[in-house]
Amino acid sequence: MKKILIGLVRIYQKFISPALPPSCRYYPTCSSYFIQAVTKHGAILGSIMGTARIIRCNPFVRGGVDPVPDKFTIFRNPHPEEYEDEIIAKKFHSKE
Repeated sequence: MKKILIGLVRIYQKFISPALPPSCRYYPTCSSYFIQAVTKHGAILGSIMGTARIIRCNPFVRGGVDPVPDKFTIFRNPHPEEYEDEIIAKKFHSKE
């Protein structure tokens, strides 16, 4: 089931997303978040998290850094600075 869901998102990323203007307000993008959530939390919980993220991504939110948390939640990650990603680490840990 995980492979099917990830495959569907990859098809979206390859064929549909390039035809649309960039509109995701978060990093990582909603499609990448969906794949990471399914990989980390399984097909059901990951799908719920990915769908909640897609619903959160709208013109009325500021967006920003919102990595997949270690524990299941449908809400935005409250501590993105704890996420070990090179781009995010530079944003939050370089106080020079």
